[in-house]
Amino acid sequence: MKANSLNIARALCFVAAVWICFGHNTQTIVQGAPRVVERSSSNEVAPSDDSGGAVKVGVDLVLVPVTVMDQMGRLVLGLEKESFNVFDQGKPEVIRHLSSEDAPISVGIIFDASGSMYGKMERSREAVLQFLRSSNPEDEFFLVAFNDRPQLLVDFTGSADEIQDEIVKVRPDGGTALLDALYLGLDQMKKARNERRVLLVISDGGDNHSRYTAKEVWPVVREADVQIYAMGIFDEAPRTQAERLGPDLLTFATGITGGRTFPIRNLKRVGDAAAELSIELRNQYQVAYRPNNLAHDGMWHKLIVRVTPPQNLPRLRVYAKAGYYAPAR
Repeated sequence: MKANSLNIARALCFVAAVWICFGHNTQTIVQGAPRVVERSSSNEVAPSDDSGGAVKVGVDLVLVPVTVMDQMGRLVLGLEKESFNVFDQGKPEVIRHLSSEDAPISVGIIFDASGSMYGKMERSREAVLQFLRSSNPEDEFFLVAFNDRPQLLVDFTGSADEIQDEIVKVRPDGGTALLDALYLGLDQMKKARNERRVLLVISDGGDNHSRYTAKEVWPVVREADVQIYAMGIFDEAPRTQAERLGPDLLTFATGITGGRTFPIRNLKRVGDAAAELSIELRNQYQVAYRPNNLAHDGMWHKLIVRVTPPQNLPRLRVYAKAGYYAPAR
């Protein structure tokens, strides 16, 4: 095993590299007539456009999940295709489809079972179970628990009960191999049957025991076309350097993919975060476009998504993945 200090240094390199290369894809601009949904509301879904259904992704069709929020953290629904602008390598693209259906999702739950989660396990389990209860009947799940090393506890299943039966057995102990768990989760996601794919990390984020380095993991993260969300259960006064780095590590890992981190410093807020995440995933826009000049070179293409808000919403926050790999010949 690598020494703790080495892993902390690598985590710092990871954060710096991702910040320089990607950052958060958060933009602002002006127009439209959307509805704003309180985060505690029921799963209200905006209507799809005239495409008549879910977008099928072809070889040259880029599908971008987009979350739009106002400055108070409320979801903004009902936007039209004309409100969105996509820039591929800095060049504007024509959006072919916009939908916001509650399409099935393949979800990998990455559950921290390290010693630093002692005292947080019961609430963390409750958050997972609450998230599962709001799932689509066609969703599928797998469960990875990790401490010194990650372990696949439940392979892909449509049964929330299978996840529940295993997660109640998990006990906190050992170190935190978060990067290893992300790597395993992304590898497992290759078997997913749904086009929408999400990793949900429940952790304090303090990696101190991974074999994989951040330099090895971040290219896999951005190549996988999997959104990463995290419920970061952080201590008010972190005891170690790894724990202090945890929030940044999770924030940047989620930011690359168009997901985000829900910071939780009060355990009573865990259930609220799970409900908010469920609503967000059920109300994402799916923007699809065909690049004007797509070279089949396997190279990374940087994306920027901007949304024009209505006059009564002067500022919006837009969460979208930072880019994609073009198909190789």
